[in-house]
Amino acid sequence: MKEISTKDAPQAIGPYSQAIEANGFIFTSGQIALKPDGTLESGDIEHQTHQVMKNLYYVLEAAGAHFNDVVKTTIFLANMNDFEKVNEVYAHYFGLHKPARSTVAVKTLPKNVLVEIECIALAGANYTY
Repeated sequence: MKEISTKDAPQAIGPYSQAIEANGFIFTSGQIALKPDGTLESGDIEHQTHQVMKNLYYVLEAAGAHFNDVVKTTIFLANMNDFEKVNEVYAHYFGLHKPARSTVAVKTLPKNVLVEIECIALAGANYTY
């Protein structure tokens, strides 16, 4: 196992890693709308989702991966009514690549953010579409 860490994404706010590479996969921790300096993106669901996706981008980049290497994502929403808006932002980052995905509504998220996303990617795959 190998711990993945980057200063281009917010540092963990608890006893966990930004990501772990193990057995050919990269497992990211859930990313919320924290900026790398630790301040919260307090905007609407679109702004928060953009920040989450940027955080995932930099964590994957630190592991030598990209969104095209992602095989599975999980999205946690504070309000399922935000599903369509999150989908639009999410699609912007993944383009034609469509990893498997689960989306669930939860009662609350850390720091009362509106969205959290985690992913699993192939390590060293570097697929292009």
